[in-house]
Amino acid sequence: MRFLSPVHALPFKKLPPVSELLREPAHRLMAVLGALMLVGVGAALVVFVKGLGVTNLTNLVPWGLWISIDLSAIALSAGAFSVSALAYLLRRKELEPVARTAVFVGFIGYSMAMMMLVLDIGRPDRFWHGFVFWNIHSPLWEVTMCVGLYFSVLLLEVAPIVGHWHEVEHRFPTLSQRLTSVHRLTPYLAFVGLCLSTMHQSSLGLTYGKLVARPIWYRPWPMAISFYVSAIVGGIALVTFISLVSGRLTPRARVNRAVLDKLAYGIGWAVLALLALRWWDLMSMPVGYEPAKSEALYILTRGRLAFNFWWLEIVLGMVLPATLLLITPLRRHGRVRILALGLVVIGVVAYRWDTNLVGQLVVYGQVEGSGVVPLFTTYTPSLIEILTATGVLAYGLLAVICGVRYLNVIHHGEVVEAPAEATVPAAMVPSSSR
Repeated sequence: MRFLSPVHALPFKKLPPVSELLREPAHRLMAVLGALMLVGVGAALVVFVKGLGVTNLTNLVPWGLWISIDLSAIALSAGAFSVSALAYLLRRKELEPVARTAVFVGFIGYSMAMMMLVLDIGRPDRFWHGFVFWNIHSPLWEVTMCVGLYFSVLLLEVAPIVGHWHEVEHRFPTLSQRLTSVHRLTPYLAFVGLCLSTMHQSSLGLTYGKLVARPIWYRPWPMAISFYVSAIVGGIALVTFISLVSGRLTPRARVNRAVLDKLAYGIGWAVLALLALRWWDLMSMPVGYEPAKSEALYILTRGRLAFNFWWLEIVLGMVLPATLLLITPLRRHGRVRILALGLVVIGVVAYRWDTNLVGQLVVYGQVEGSGVVPLFTTYTPSLIEILTATGVLAYGLLAVICGVRYLNVIHHGEVVEAPAEATVPAAMVPSSSR
């Protein structure tokens, strides 16, 4: 048996005391997020032991907070396939560094979605059934297959990022070379990712749109198109938002303001297109009374979801950010641009929340002597649902912070909005960025 000699042994780096680590604001934030993750894990164990009975999900409202976060995470991860397609398939070379950021954000987003699904299915030990027992007539099965395959694609796309991590480069140089060599497959992975994402992003909307028993949802093609377009808009907006915010907060994030400004301008026009699509979709509904559909439309536009719909989704999520991003003097103001992109993200999340809930709050019911009539229900997430969701969201934010600080995922070239690098000791800068 061969042993490492003291000369070849890997050096052990002694960590500073915890009190010293927590002096840095970023470390304090990471500690808080880690604590929230632990709370989320504890709440998840309660769900696994006691089942879905500890939630407020019912037969009438089976898709609640968890599925809304799942839908939002998948939508906001669409920047991975859309920016990669622009960079490698349309050969926009200036977007390749941004695609690197988008792929990492997409990987984190899809992992968050899978965590939510493991909780929501009720029997996490059977998560693999969809991959083995095929139901080729179900849009939801197609979503399951495409999400699983695309997550594998994202794993390959993230491999070079891990390979360039200075710890891997120094301690495991052979592994680093093998991981970074995957980068030459990026154009092919971008094509496969575009195909898989187009299928499952649109099929998520089709899953809702094919449900005849939920009349407000029963619009197969409008739902599929709206889900697909909103995912592209929200995904690119989130990647641009994270890049700009990181560039202002840490010198480890290098952003190219000119490239991100072009992306923000394009997002402004895309938001207008999404607004027109959303408005056409709602206005094309029949004016006359239709059981359950008319009541659901009332809930969406004038009832309990009206604030979400008019303010979070339409005004703050579409109209205001489109205005800010399309007026050049406003867009080129750093904080205004960041605000507008953040509002776009909020608008996409509000759209997924509204769409998911509105079809479940009004359902068809059989009442003796009255025939089929609409029945109303309510839904408020339980404490267990909120705690588990908070843990997953904390994981997502912590993963992005670690990616920016240690994996150098935001390195777009020109330093524009970061503090001066002279204030950062050379030892703190990752080797791949030197």
